[in-house]
Amino acid sequence: MNWVDLSWFFQPWFFQHMAVLPVLLPALTAVALLLLGDHGGDSHGGHGHHKLLWARRIGMASAALGLFLAVFLVMRAAQGELITYRLGDWPAPFGIILLVDRLGAMMLLLSACVALPVLWYATGGWDAHGRYFHALFQFQLMGLNGAFVTGDLFNLFVFFEVLLIASYVLMVHGQGAERFRVGLHYVVLNLAASALFLIGLALIYAKTGTLNMADLALRVPAVAAPDAAVLQVAAMLLLVVFGFKAALMPLAMWLPATYAASSPPVAALFAIMTKVGVYAIVRVHGVVFGDSGGASAFAVAPILLPLALATSVLAVLGALAAKTLARLVAWLTVVSVGTVLAGLGLYGSAAWGAAFYYMLNSTLVIAALFLLAELVAAQRGDADGQLVPAAPVAQPTLLGLMMLLAAASAAGLPPLPGFIGKLMLLEAASSHAWAPLVWTVLLLVGFFTLLGLARAGSILFWHVRQDLPANVSAGGSPKLVRATCSLLGASVLLSLAAAPIQRYTQAAAVQLSDRAAYAAAVLGAFGEPGSQPTTRPYLEPSQPVPLQEVKQ
Repeated sequence: MNWVDLSWFFQPWFFQHMAVLPVLLPALTAVALLLLGDHGGDSHGGHGHHKLLWARRIGMASAALGLFLAVFLVMRAAQGELITYRLGDWPAPFGIILLVDRLGAMMLLLSACVALPVLWYATGGWDAHGRYFHALFQFQLMGLNGAFVTGDLFNLFVFFEVLLIASYVLMVHGQGAERFRVGLHYVVLNLAASALFLIGLALIYAKTGTLNMADLALRVPAVAAPDAAVLQVAAMLLLVVFGFKAALMPLAMWLPATYAASSPPVAALFAIMTKVGVYAIVRVHGVVFGDSGGASAFAVAPILLPLALATSVLAVLGALAAKTLARLVAWLTVVSVGTVLAGLGLYGSAAWGAAFYYMLNSTLVIAALFLLAELVAAQRGDADGQLVPAAPVAQPTLLGLMMLLAAASAAGLPPLPGFIGKLMLLEAASSHAWAPLVWTVLLLVGFFTLLGLARAGSILFWHVRQDLPANVSAGGSPKLVRATCSLLGASVLLSLAAAPIQRYTQAAAVQLSDRAAYAAAVLGAFGEPGSQPTTRPYLEPSQPVPLQEVKQ
């Protein structure tokens, strides 16, 4: 092969393999990092330091390549193509199917946009505080990416477990009594949620004979009572599981303590983890058990919307009562989840598209705030991140401006993307029966978010103690500052490119309702994309498939 000729890169057979690369790349990188060996937490000379340098180079190169792959997949998905990949060449629904659509590609890109700056930040010293940080980071990315591209529920469970196992160790990275205490709660609660997940999957498989999501979208409407009641119970169990992962009230009380106790780069990476639960709710309860689910349709809308609004209200009250900046940001993570789920609870492509746009910005801003919280805390001496007057920080102008930008976007002030996302949500809710309540909650939550961050900023930067000596630190490392600014810059880009991104998120929402297209791509003859489905060609979303015809 002529190595100068790169035309092979643009061949259709190569494109087909692109769907598996976001999973393979971090997996192979993690294995390579394990083979490299552990630096033993030694960042000061010696053989361990040499290993750490190579681990940083390999991890950063892999994260950068992952970002390139995500951009490429978004460009392909933007054309409306459903990219499928059959592991082992087994046809669906019997084999493992990976699927990349507009929403999946967008989530891959969001994950990569968070991962690269966070890993860059961690190379400033946090990765030397524990063992195998870079390998665990890559396994976490493998689980995240796998959850966003899997085409069946069982492998969604598998990738959930991969990212959770990695998160268990990352959560206690750097050690400390507080991290071990909340880490134990985190592990126990997630194991209980995983058990419920398996029970729900068993009930679904018992009544439909499949866990492939495209296949379920066809089979679930054909299940009649009384079996449909079993599917509704399974849907409720899965809502509990996904609600716990997404931090939906009253299942979110574990999150603030867990995220606040984690090391800053780990907490920033965890900002994307709650979105995995949101993503699963969209896939399962929005599509499979949505309004086209026939007798098995699970009426999640009357439950999801009030729970989402309650989540935002309770979380913003928690943010106002927070005594540390990290805890405040952790509560804002729950606030953002409630706002996104409120958009999903409104149903309809307009509301879903608005929720997707808002989710992009809130994830980037929350990740940046976790890193910024550590930058500020490191310059306040013994006060650390506590919201009490202390000695002035060494970089008040730089950190203050970064805090102002993040606060304005999180609260939804114009012309930042937080404002655009909330405006889209308010417009989508205008014709809904709950419109007055939705408008009231979203606007008040935005106001109290701004109030909480303004209170924190005034204490951190203005209410300084003159009786304490000024901080003689030279300020945060340029690497740490640039990594944090890159997340804030990505958020600003959402505002500068608001129109095309909005069109993309709206198209992603519309695509989710096209069950016929998913059936054709996933269940088509020989599993080839674009072929006719083996069940029934091009069904309308509201047209159920007779179960006997599905079995054929």
